[in-house]
Amino acid sequence: MQLIPRHDPHLDVRSTGGLTVAALRGELDLVLVRHLRPELDALVRESEALTVDIRSLTFCDATGLGLLAHCAGRTQARGARWRLICDQPWILRLIRLAALGELLRPERPEYPDYPATPAAHRRSPGPPSPG
Repeated sequence: MQLIPRHDPHLDVRSTGGLTVAALRGELDLVLVRHLRPELDALVRESEALTVDIRSLTFCDATGLGLLAHCAGRTQARGARWRLICDQPWILRLIRLAALGELLRPERPEYPDYPATPAAHRRSPGPPSPG
């Protein structure tokens, strides 16, 4: 997969050996969803393993959750590996309340400076337990 480097303050994409990591920043609302959807759709189509890191989001609404669910569903439907990295309790709560835990399978990083490497790219057993 070849990505054209671009300077987007809301999306940082790294790709190495079939693993693609997309880090989202800012407010994931209708405006940002419209901006990011074409690029995320391309990543979903082309990635063997897609990790979406949302630890730097400052806001996420139903439209943002919808985009994440769309990406997760399409990635998994084509047999690629999906991973969602999230350490924010308020987003994890939204995912649980929207009953999207099974689809999104959010993971909390084990370490604060979590390295997204192919060895660490495994399917999680399920959503984190409420707590």
